[in-house]
Amino acid sequence: MRIYDLVKTSTEENSSEIDLTPMLDVVFIMLIFFIVTASFIKEAGIEVNRPEASTQEQVENVNILIAINPNNEIWIDQRRVDKRSVRSLVERMHAENPKGAVVIQADKASNTETVTSVIDSARAAGVVDVSLATAD
Repeated sequence: MRIYDLVKTSTEENSSEIDLTPMLDVVFIMLIFFIVTASFIKEAGIEVNRPEASTQEQVENVNILIAINPNNEIWIDQRRVDKRSVRSLVERMHAENPKGAVVIQADKASNTETVTSVIDSARAAGVVDVSLATAD
């Protein structure tokens, strides 16, 4: 065996393999970063046609979204709930995050009586920050 043959085989072995470990580490770390920093949006469960308002403000720390459709059906966490059970559900959800607020998404065609009943139930549950959502 000549020296030329030894040098040739050793360079061929090194060049034929590509180490993917550093690339996989970077991809895995990026995946973890995006999962941890992702902003999860809570949905009320139905699409409502919200009224417009000239005095709207952005609310932070929204914990509970309540939607009221044109048929005066109340939806919390993508479930239809009865008007009488709104207070107990809000109390339970508010206990999980005491700094959170309640935002009510009422349709334009919904009944004012239903909206005020939901607001009263949320306030009776101990939530101070109750807001009514409007169109952007």
